[in-house]
Amino acid sequence: MNTQFITLDGIDGAGKSTSLDTIRQWFEAHQLPVLFTREPGGTAIGEALRQLLLNPETQVNSRTETLMLFAARQQHLDEVIKPALAKGTHVVCDRFTDATFAYQGGGRGLPLADIAVLARWVQQGLEPDLTLLLDIDLAVAQSRLAQNGCQDRFEQLDSAFFERTRAVYLQRAQAQLQHYRIIDSGQSLAKVSTAIHQALNHLFGYPA
Repeated sequence: MNTQFITLDGIDGAGKSTSLDTIRQWFEAHQLPVLFTREPGGTAIGEALRQLLLNPETQVNSRTETLMLFAARQQHLDEVIKPALAKGTHVVCDRFTDATFAYQGGGRGLPLADIAVLARWVQQGLEPDLTLLLDIDLAVAQSRLAQNGCQDRFEQLDSAFFERTRAVYLQRAQAQLQHYRIIDSGQSLAKVSTAIHQALNHLFGYPA
């Protein structure tokens, strides 16, 4: 069985935390070695950058923000993701480069071509084998965020930002459907879980 690199992505409020629990349970049920990690983060350097990036008090321009994300990603790949894959451990990452294209490219309006240059430089050809994209109506996502109370630097951004972000996520997924599974996370938890199970079963060659 090939070692798989799986990412989970979507706008804030799409339900990633609950879906990560579903993925974790699937791996436990199939007794497969797996590492769960997140971006930005996953390493001491990445977590320090995460604190800066999510802090509502941080003042930083969009280009610097993007470079910080890729700096965290470079360390994450070198220190965590690549070593795990090399030793035969599957990796599930909460957010990856799709988030940078969507948030900094779509939301912030930076040129997607510039982000693509950084992605090629940092990733050196490494791409997820499967990206589970949780898609949800913006009003529902924002209602969920409002219930969470204190919001981070990104969660505080306006609806127009998240509309642009969601649009880029969907554009990327629809352009490479063989590597993405778009999941309507506005459905019931049972239906979302079933869709995740089906995507993982297909990736690993298990019966649907």
